[in-house]
Amino acid sequence: MRREGLTVTMIFLAESANYGEGVGNITTLKKMSRGNYEQYSYISRQALRYNIVSQLSWDNTPVDEKSGVVQFAPSATIKEYPEIDLFGYMKTTKEGDQKGGAATRSAVARLSNAVALEPYQSDMEFLTNMGLAKRKNVGNAIAQSEIQRSLYSYTLSIDLDRVGKDGELEITEAEKADRVDRLLDAVHYLYRDIKGRRENLSPIFVIGGRYERKNPFFENRIRVDENRLNTAPLKEIMDEEQQIREHTFVGVMTGMFENEEEIRKNLEAATVGDAFAGLKKEVKDYYEGH
Repeated sequence: MRREGLTVTMIFLAESANYGEGVGNITTLKKMSRGNYEQYSYISRQALRYNIVSQLSWDNTPVDEKSGVVQFAPSATIKEYPEIDLFGYMKTTKEGDQKGGAATRSAVARLSNAVALEPYQSDMEFLTNMGLAKRKNVGNAIAQSEIQRSLYSYTLSIDLDRVGKDGELEITEAEKADRVDRLLDAVHYLYRDIKGRRENLSPIFVIGGRYERKNPFFENRIRVDENRLNTAPLKEIMDEEQQIREHTFVGVMTGMFENEEEIRKNLEAATVGDAFAGLKKEVKDYYEGH
């Protein structure tokens, strides 16, 4: 049993961390609706990827526009650039006026959108530039911005067997382990700069492990009501198979949930740091075993 699929689902607390296209002088949050007509703000997986890659200093993969579209340069390989190793690429070549071939690599590390666990309540922030306008005694501009402070949940899934391999190219097992370790560190201490704020996206709850099936078991299973995490669906998944329970790590931050004692008891939760340490040990064991 190789257990090649690593998946981790996280909850974090943040405020207004991803905006979409504005309307007039109103800046709107990215949102989606459910069948009950409630709206939920979200942080796109592209935004999360941008912050992860930037904070890892992996955003140095060369690009070019010779194919007519800005893409990763055909010369860039996964050996030198962890970004395209873990998050994939599409590289198109062009020969004269003719289109060339396209080389693609599907993502090895996949992110979901970070979706709010509490519905958007149409809160708005009223903004002016009065501080600057008063310096010149001129009229100040007025704008409005949608705001929401909420718990968010997202999932990271990694195909450990595909890390560091691309055709005939392959890096060492130690390099593979290091790349995955650094990625886990990045999501453990993730933050996002937006509109003059630095939002802490570091998780207050985490659940996941290394499994035989590459299924993101705990994605879309997170429910929070009145600041109480519903442990029943998570426990049900863990109890489905012995290998899921044996290899699942759960961490919760002290003082963040009303039912913290229930979480620790029903899910055998430790700290968030302990959970990440367990995941990193699983990564080390996997690559040392090859």
